[in-house]
Amino acid sequence: MSIGYACLTIGVPGTRLRTCSLKNAAPDTLTSLIRHNLDALDYMLDYNIENGIRLFRISSDIIPFGSHPVNLLEWWNIFAPKLTSIGEKARANGLRLSMHPGQYTVLNSPDEDVVERAIEDLRYHCRFLDSLGMGPEHKLILHVGGIYGDKAAAVNRFIQRYRCMDYNIRSRLVIENDDRHYTVGDVLAISESESIPVVFDNLHHQINRDDSHTEIEWIAACAATWGSQDGAQKLHYSQQAEGKRVGSHSDTIDAETFMDFYRCLPSPVPDIMLEVKDKNLSALKCMTCIAFPEIVRLEKEWSRYKYLVLERSPEIYRKIRELLKDKPDYPALAFYRLIDEAMSVLPAYGNIINAAQHVWGYVNTSVNDKEKITFQRNLERVDRGGSSLALKRLLWKLAEVQQQEYLLRSLYFLELHS
Repeated sequence: MSIGYACLTIGVPGTRLRTCSLKNAAPDTLTSLIRHNLDALDYMLDYNIENGIRLFRISSDIIPFGSHPVNLLEWWNIFAPKLTSIGEKARANGLRLSMHPGQYTVLNSPDEDVVERAIEDLRYHCRFLDSLGMGPEHKLILHVGGIYGDKAAAVNRFIQRYRCMDYNIRSRLVIENDDRHYTVGDVLAISESESIPVVFDNLHHQINRDDSHTEIEWIAACAATWGSQDGAQKLHYSQQAEGKRVGSHSDTIDAETFMDFYRCLPSPVPDIMLEVKDKNLSALKCMTCIAFPEIVRLEKEWSRYKYLVLERSPEIYRKIRELLKDKPDYPALAFYRLIDEAMSVLPAYGNIINAAQHVWGYVNTSVNDKEKITFQRNLERVDRGGSSLALKRLLWKLAEVQQQEYLLRSLYFLELHS
């Protein structure tokens, strides 16, 4: 099984996607944006491969205005070599890719214009995966849609329109329970009629329940909808954000809650797509918790978090160092509990300066007088209550010039690349 994340890779340079407003979507602008975004996707895949993340959802924004009439570019031809290269990399490294059209892609709307736009959007998403050369196990996830005052009629419209779509779209499509209209039981009934695989979403199920079966029984029922041509069963996992609108995803995955869920999953364990604000960070967290217990895994994670934690809480920094001294132990849950606690703390100016001085110690032997003066001025600015961004940009630039790999992988620079 694999654990993955959706759309954006945070804290990794070169992975930020770009777009533009509709009024600025001229062909030259779109060409430049697509080139940039494909390079960003390439960097995302490199990061995922390096870190053993084999499940990834590509953002629908990878091609700006991909299904909009304003984008008349034959991007699949213009960028064919790059797209082919990305696809070859994904296949060579066993990556499973997917896409998830947004809330306005509604097949069962009574409005024919809405339906036509939805079909065009599905064609765009399918074309993108096709252009990478990915097979039908690389899926498009879709919600059934609205009810419009008559649920039975809405379901029938979905089925009829599904049947009329191109085979290559139907071969990729999977459907998902939602948090308002269609329970997992509703979606499985459509699946039974049309042989469409079903993604189980745990948070949607908690909000829009069907208690005729247990959660694990529903997951097992969804497993039966996945054929050999579809690849391994996949489910969506998220946690409710505290104090926010019902259905809002949490900033990070609570590892203990995740492990309680994971331990109950039926065998074979499905692929798990995390839907969470901190994206790849939670993916690595969950992967580390379920991995074979080798302390080196936690030490590698600690090397990434160390100075990010230090600028928030020197006390927690010391606790984690003590925790990891016991080499025979594998205290993954305790480790991430402390990391999460530190991340909830706003950095104090004194701690920001302390962490920056630690990082400066890696680069200060190869700097010139101007850089020393700039560093000192940036420290003074922070001490007066100013932003730490300029300070971190300088330290990042120096780490890049000196190729300080330890620092270049550090989450200390998270806000510069998110």
